[in-house]
Amino acid sequence: MTTSFLLRLSRLIISAATALVLTGGAQLHAQTVAVMVNGEPITNYDIEQRSKLNALSHKTSTRQQVIDELIDEKVKIKEAKKYGVDPSASDIDGSFAQMSQRMRTTPEGLTKILEVQGIRPETFKARIKADMVWTSLVRGRFKESLQVGEKDVAAAVQVNADDKDKSQTESFEYQMQPIVLIVPRGAPPTATEARRKEAEALRTRVTTCEEANSLFKSMQNAAIRPSVSKTSADIPAVLRDVLDKTPIGRLTAPEVTKQGVEMVALCGRKPTTVDTPKKREVRDKMYVEKYEKKQKAYLEEVRKAAMIEYR
Repeated sequence: MTTSFLLRLSRLIISAATALVLTGGAQLHAQTVAVMVNGEPITNYDIEQRSKLNALSHKTSTRQQVIDELIDEKVKIKEAKKYGVDPSASDIDGSFAQMSQRMRTTPEGLTKILEVQGIRPETFKARIKADMVWTSLVRGRFKESLQVGEKDVAAAVQVNADDKDKSQTESFEYQMQPIVLIVPRGAPPTATEARRKEAEALRTRVTTCEEANSLFKSMQNAAIRPSVSKTSADIPAVLRDVLDKTPIGRLTAPEVTKQGVEMVALCGRKPTTVDTPKKREVRDKMYVEKYEKKQKAYLEEVRKAAMIEYR
């Protein structure tokens, strides 16, 4: 009995030791330095993590492409620090929170999504930081050369002009007052529907913004906000179409939102030469083209000056 027990125990210890060696070997491999960039390491674990993150965003990358991506980020961050561009941890967390909001979740929710895929949130935050500092650095250092001339914009608009699409080449300034009929959070759908019907009835009564102010300021669980001015270029195409079809002084169709049931009182609409949707589109496109060309050349420059050593 004693000999048999000792034999089994011996085998168990050997198996455990072997597993420990293998696990330790895997962890050691993960932490092995693959590349040194200006004295800073990129480990196999970093490469593995970034590969998983890229896969999560449906981006197929080879190992070398992932390494190049991580090298680029190292040199971007170092170059940014030279010019005092170094966001704090709270800045990065804020950007992470904004990213999660765009994904319709919370920072905690985004963290769980990443962890389920075996990705540390720090991996995502590292990429956020690199993008943040590089954008700020390039726009700051090359602000003048990135400016787009209005003559160039006008010329490009003229070349691509479509006489049939006047909504893109004409511009108006809209004077508006947002209105909300408040529906408490957690209220049943019937409460929202009742307020929507109420809003529809009120649309027939209001014919001027003065009437709208008088009515909604005295109404319980309702609010009318101060007047705001927006040009066609500042407003999404769908809303522009709604406002163009709404008579002055009238209310737009009610829309259910998180706050309740919302409408807009259109107080004025007049032509303006300030900007047009087409000009804004062309200007933004020309800026992006300039930015991409400049940042690519700049990155090549700082990467050539970097000390990159493959292990």
